[in-house]
Amino acid sequence: MVLSESFNSIHLPPTATGPESIAFELGTGRFYVTVADGRILQYNGPVGGFRDFGFTTPTRSRAVCDGTTNPDLGPVCGRPLGLGFHYSSNQLYVCDAYFGLLVLGSQGRLATPLSTAADGEPYRFCNGLDVNQRSGDVFFTDSSSVYDLRNASKALSANDSTGRLLMYDPDSKRVTVLLKNLTGPAGVAASQDETYVLVSNFITNNTIRYWLQGPRAHTYDTLNSQARPNNIKRTLLGDFWEAAATVKQPTQSLVPIGQRINGFGTVSRTANFEPWYGNKLISEVQEFGGALYIASRSVDFIGIYRF
Repeated sequence: MVLSESFNSIHLPPTATGPESIAFELGTGRFYVTVADGRILQYNGPVGGFRDFGFTTPTRSRAVCDGTTNPDLGPVCGRPLGLGFHYSSNQLYVCDAYFGLLVLGSQGRLATPLSTAADGEPYRFCNGLDVNQRSGDVFFTDSSSVYDLRNASKALSANDSTGRLLMYDPDSKRVTVLLKNLTGPAGVAASQDETYVLVSNFITNNTIRYWLQGPRAHTYDTLNSQARPNNIKRTLLGDFWEAAATVKQPTQSLVPIGQRINGFGTVSRTANFEPWYGNKLISEVQEFGGALYIASRSVDFIGIYRF
């Protein structure tokens, strides 16, 4: 039972909306967030606020793109989604829905493209991302090989099963396809001991565990089911927070939640965000400094939930 809880928010700059994913620097409290108009913003605390840090395509124009929520401008402005640091190299990796896997250095600005296709098949909907801190390998998802972000609702209606789980090796600069025929893979997170990765399937409402090492290497099993699972973020203790939803009775409406799960899919805690998000879906729940930071494409703020 939750004995006490509080919620506050950090509002994005004017015209910015749709925070999808957050990446924290080590030791500073500064974080980075991807937003709908193609920018990656840096937050420097309540005094410094937000500043533009990076973007994913040279075709992006401030005059055309800043503040836009027009999905048809995504291929022009970019739409960065998943975000993650490799701390020892100070590299910030990003999945852009239209421009694939990219990386930014400490100075930000235009991201460097790393990969736009694997096994000869272009990414149609590059989405979630996680970095293995020991090896530097980057795990990421391509949610569909048919439908891009603008047509995500069509993928849902069609029960699309053309998604992929991929891994980028920064040493060889090669991408390996780990799994195919996934149903809307969204979030991904590697285990602390590097033996497996968790992947959420947004369309079929489940989370799977893909084994990287051991006797079950290169196989996967289904851990649990929950409505609309999205990004998965590892905690310092080695378990995970996953953004998801629950079905509210009797209206059958979706209520945004965060679930703390272990590597077996067992839920140890559930946080209900309906009082602050209504029935808007969230994309990420990340624990930092004793609080949960919440991202949602449907709002113009970062939520901070303390419990």
